[in-house]
Amino acid sequence: MQLLPGPVRRFAAWCAVILLASGVVYVAIRLCVEFRTAVTPALLALLGTALLRPLHARLVKAHVQRSLAAGLTCVAVLAVVGGAVYIVVAALVETGDQIVASLRDAAEGVADHFGAAGTSLDDVASNARELLGKFGGTAASGVVTGISVVGEMLAMAVLALLLVFFFLRDSDRAVSTVRALAPPGAADTVEAMARRAFGAVEGFMRGTTLIALIDALCITVGLLVLRIPGAVGLGALVFVGAYVPYLGAFLSGAVAVLVALADRGFVIALWALGVVLAVQVLEGHVLQPMIQSRTVQMHPAVVLLALTAGASVAGILGMLLAVPLTAAAFGVVHELQGRYGASGSASGSGASGPAGGPAPSSGTGDS
Repeated sequence: MQLLPGPVRRFAAWCAVILLASGVVYVAIRLCVEFRTAVTPALLALLGTALLRPLHARLVKAHVQRSLAAGLTCVAVLAVVGGAVYIVVAALVETGDQIVASLRDAAEGVADHFGAAGTSLDDVASNARELLGKFGGTAASGVVTGISVVGEMLAMAVLALLLVFFFLRDSDRAVSTVRALAPPGAADTVEAMARRAFGAVEGFMRGTTLIALIDALCITVGLLVLRIPGAVGLGALVFVGAYVPYLGAFLSGAVAVLVALADRGFVIALWALGVVLAVQVLEGHVLQPMIQSRTVQMHPAVVLLALTAGASVAGILGMLLAVPLTAAAFGVVHELQGRYGASGSASGSGASGPAGGPAPSSGTGDS
């Protein structure tokens, strides 16, 4: 190695570090995929804990016993989630036939307008029936698989809710647990990294929830004014989709515009598109800078890459978890840069002192 120039040696050292880190990340991802039934509820529980910890802290401050406060918080979550699911399902059941009829009318209008020679909706329906008859066995097996997937999802949801309860109840012991698991002499650094990572996730969840609520309310009001069927359900869809940055808002807004096109015509669909675009402009130029940029500072390109990577690993669930996990990773990197960058500057100017220093006060509380 001494025969190589200094820049080449440094380049080789960085390549070795990158390869080693990539290998560790790859093995960790593969292990998470293999044990996804346990890892996924734990990650979802961490996100839920980051979102619900302020409510639990207020109950504890009001002299409610910690276990009771955690239980009340979980009951509140069940009520909110159950209410949202009921609103969506009720809206879809109430207006489902109308939406389907509108879509059929829109398809007939498009076919008549463009004059598709030799084709008709009856031909499409007959072909669809033929395909269903041909692949009936496959569809039946798919239904069985779907039922098993739904059962697995319900089990993971119950496990995640139980983990949220335990994480909230025992959050006061988190710092001592992290310090006990840290290597000797690195407890302060590990605690600071954990605080910064949890603070980034907490900021993401709070900011995203507030932005999603404002988006959903604005779009719901706009759709109600335009008298579009299923406006409340579409607004709930917008709220859920907002937890997947950029892509979720785009898809949920596209669904609202398509429903408007099918039921109210081209002009009302343009108005619905205007409402969706106005809300997106409000989010991008007002809400995001005011709310989200204070806690999660990531370039949109990084967010899109994280979404793509999460989708390739775990589909929709990966897209949901990708951005908060990336925010936590960025928080850890920023913490290390701040600590070791400051210590390097201090050592360069002749100052003495430990490289790690006390953990900074992040204002996030026990994680």
